[in-house]
This record gives sequence, structure tokens and C-alpha cells, in this order.
Amino acid sequence: MSENDTRSKVDDAISKVNEMGSRAEDAFRDFKESEAAEKLSEGIKRGARTAAEGVAKGAKIAAGGIAAGTKIASDTIRSNAEANAKKRASRKAAPFDQQSAFRTEGDDNKPIFRLRNGVVIPPIGYGTYLATEKGGKDVIRDALNQGYRYLDTARFYENEADIGEAVRESGIRREELFICSKVWPTMLGAEKLKESFEASCESLGTDYLNMYLIHWPKAGQSDEEWIPKLRESWTVMEDLYKEGRIRAIGLSNFLPHHIRPLLETARIRPMLDQLELHVGYMQEFTLRYLKHEKIMAQSWSPLGRAKMLEDDRIRSLAEKYGKSGAQILLRYLIQRGIPAIPKASTPERMRANMDIFDFSLTADEISYLSCIPEAGWSGEHPDLVEWG
Repeated sequence: MSENDTRSKVDDAISKVNEMGSRAEDAFRDFKESEAAEKLSEGIKRGARTAAEGVAKGAKIAAGGIAAGTKIASDTIRSNAEANAKKRASRKAAPFDQQSAFRTEGDDNKPIFRLRNGVVIPPIGYGTYLATEKGGKDVIRDALNQGYRYLDTARFYENEADIGEAVRESGIRREELFICSKVWPTMLGAEKLKESFEASCESLGTDYLNMYLIHWPKAGQSDEEWIPKLRESWTVMEDLYKEGRIRAIGLSNFLPHHIRPLLETARIRPMLDQLELHVGYMQEFTLRYLKHEKIMAQSWSPLGRAKMLEDDRIRSLAEKYGKSGAQILLRYLIQRGIPAIPKASTPERMRANMDIFDFSLTADEISYLSCIPEAGWSGEHPDLVEWG
């Protein structure tokens, strides 16, 4: 094929393409002017309008839902806030409460301490150690006359018979009293503990004790069998508890490393640990441990063997509140969430030790007293004592 023939065919092809394009333009122009095009346009417009209305309606519904949800959330938040405010208003725990898990009743000034099993511990009990050496049962009678209903004793004190006689002569019903005794560490072991418990009940003139404690974890530091003896004794106490002969079981002078071996085998956990606790000797590590294990701490020697009564820091607060040093020291413990068993030999001091519920120390004063360096310690430590 010659070059001229090729060019001629290309020109014809271009001409046909141009003609087809022209026809397409005419057809499109005719369609735009036709009824079908008008209907298509209207359909598109109507579809767009319907879609727009649907979007608007959906947005309105969504906005209403959001508004309703926001109102419900707001009402719920307000309701919860009001409920929490009421809860806070009804709580009766004092600042720096170390045993808040046990404080369930009473007002801020006079709380009631309740053990894990529901047994109530009066905030102030009467400590009878050495109390009857001179006055015998008359001292116990004085304490009862001053309003004490919690009497703390031990087999080692050798005054259970005096207490029992004073209680019988008082005419006070047994169920009105809270009597606690303790087994001496030389009497640990199943048979010895049973013997000691029954002897305490007989001397006190009662068939049950409100609380029974193991006085010290061991009799001496060379006793390598103290853990088996402890566990064996605790098993007997658990049985007496289940029989109703003891209403609460616990410990005295036990530190965390003495309690842990017991918890490994105990069926019933100790409910209380009676410790030397007072301003100047608060054993904070042990208190934290007891709180974690939900074991109530109780204070013996709350006045630091009377050594803290003459402390200038205590005297200053006593003057501020018009109270005695003993009342300041006891009030401090109560606000720390720790019941106490002070000793007193005269009716006046007995009464004063109970009169601590008409004032409160400030949070800063609690902090100040909690940070006093060691003072007033008795010198008795469970890892140092030798009881034979």
C-alpha cells in the first residue's frame, strides 16, 4: 500500500470519528430536552431531598438520645454524689484511724469497737494487773461502781478469785460484763491450756469468758518448740470458741513474725492482739500488719507505765484542753482507733480515765504525738523476755 492510500484511509477514519462525535452530541442534546431527562433529574433531586431529610431526622434523633443520655448520666452522678455525701456524713471514724475496719458504731467522740465476729469491745477497760495487791476485791468493786464493765485479767496476775468475788457481790448480771483472761506461756500445750482455762473460769465464777488470749508467744528465747506449742494451744482455743466457752480468741504481745506461723495452720484467725501501745511506743510496723490481717490492736500500758504523764508535750496539751495527762494519752489512742485498758488505784482516777469522750485532739496533734521519739517503753519485748 502506497503512502497516499494510507493517508487517505487515516483521513476517512478521522472523518468517521468526528461524525460519530457529532451524532453523540446531537443525541445528548435531544436527551436533555426530552421528558425522560426531566424525570431523571426530578428523581435525582427527590432522592437527594429524601436523603437530606433522612440525615436531618437521624441527626435530630441522635441529638435527642445524646441529650437524654447526658441527663441520665448527670442525674446518676448527682445521685451518687449525694449518696456518697450522706455516707461521709454518717461515718464516725476519727482522723488517723488505724483500725477502721472494726469501728462500726457510735459517734466521733465515743466509738464502739467491734471484732470480726461481731463481738463488741468497750473502748476503755479496767486493767487489773497489780490492782488487787493492796485493796483486794475492793479495788475491783470500786471499778465496777465507777462504771467499768470490761475487766482485763490473766492467770499470771493471781487475782481472778478477787475479781470473781467482787463481781458476785456487785449484783451486776454476768451478761453485762466483758471479762478477759490470758494463759501464761509456760502453760501452752493442749492439756495445760485446758487446765489453765478451766482454772480461770472457776476462780472468776463463770462458765465462759468473753475473751481469752495467749499472754506471750513463748516462755523463753531458747524454746525451739514454741511454734508447735502455739499451734496446739490455738487448736484447743478454737474448739472452746466453737463450744461457746470463749466468745473471742486472740493474742497478747505477738509481733508479725510470731503471728505468721500461727496463721499458716489456724482454722479461726486471731481477733485481737493486745500490745504495749502508747505515745512514744506505737509499734507502727506491727499496727500496719495487724490492720492488713484484720486483727484488732488493743493497748496495755496506755500511759507508758505512768512515765509519759510528766512529759512536757503531754502537759501542754492537758493544759490546753483542761484535762489530765492520762486523759490526753487515752484520747490519743481512741482517735487512733485503739481501745485501751488503763490501770488506776483510786475511784477518782478510774472515773477520769472514762471521762475522755467530751473532746477531740486535732489531726495535727495526733500527728505530733505519733511522731514523738521512743519514750516510756516498759522494757518488755517478746523476743527478749525470759519467763521460765
